[in-house]
Amino acid sequence: MPIPKWLRKDLPTSGTLATAQVLDDQQLHTVCESAKCPNRMECWSKGTATFMILGEVCTRACRFCSIAAGKPTEIELDEPMRVAEAAKKMNLDHVVITSVARDDLVDGGSGHFVKTIACVREMLPKATVEVLTPDFGGSWDQINYVCQARPDVFNHNIETVRRLTPSVRSRSDYHRSLKVLEEVKKNYSSILTKSAIMLGVGETQEEVCQTIEDLHRVHCDILLIGQYMQPEAGAMPVQQYYELKRFDFFAEYAKKLGFLSVVAKPFVRSSYLASEVFKATQQRLSSNQAKAGTSTAFLSEATL
Repeated sequence: MPIPKWLRKDLPTSGTLATAQVLDDQQLHTVCESAKCPNRMECWSKGTATFMILGEVCTRACRFCSIAAGKPTEIELDEPMRVAEAAKKMNLDHVVITSVARDDLVDGGSGHFVKTIACVREMLPKATVEVLTPDFGGSWDQINYVCQARPDVFNHNIETVRRLTPSVRSRSDYHRSLKVLEEVKKNYSSILTKSAIMLGVGETQEEVCQTIEDLHRVHCDILLIGQYMQPEAGAMPVQQYYELKRFDFFAEYAKKLGFLSVVAKPFVRSSYLASEVFKATQQRLSSNQAKAGTSTAFLSEATL
């Protein structure tokens, strides 16, 4: 399926080498590279990247993802400190940490998340931290362990609608993902929860609206909606490219429900402009708390 004109973007011509050098010096993986994110050059030119811990081989094989699946490598015990050192060299004020799924580990990799958060906080005490985690098999002990490290944002992607989850997301469950977000918010109300939906994998408009409603029902604070783009030949094909007005429709639908922040654009990914989204969300949250009777707000895309 040919890529429409509105899904073409200019790539930056400078500024990426410095970011690449820091990552290379620390021998770190990023989801930017491993998942072949279309925003990689843009983000790297701005000096940001999403660190991917626990190796670069995933125990799951989601059909939309280009990250290698198979038997993972051993955990690198010094990786948390290397992430922190890279974040400091990049002068990040908002550090995003994600990982491959590690179903082979007793703790699902939760302990490594905690160590990485601790190292980042030690190295950059003023920085905020966002984690983008797998579902840890639904284990509350593992989820709770990560939350006890008090990340500022807990991000877990729903990815797609309920009907398509079994065929799109390997060893994942739609309701389990909702439960992860629900439990985090119920037990740690000060942590912002965040999730993302990709469009174009065979869903209907009604199903997308239902997914948005389901995320709102579990008190998800931040919603991101983007267009799925096939990252490599072996990944599942795109079923539909959405026009810009469709993204506006879903953004408005979510706005009316009352999400704290919503960003819906074709190139939006779960960690895209994470620092800007976090800061704008915090401003909206503070404004809401200052206004009696106002409990929700909408993050205008014009502010990003």
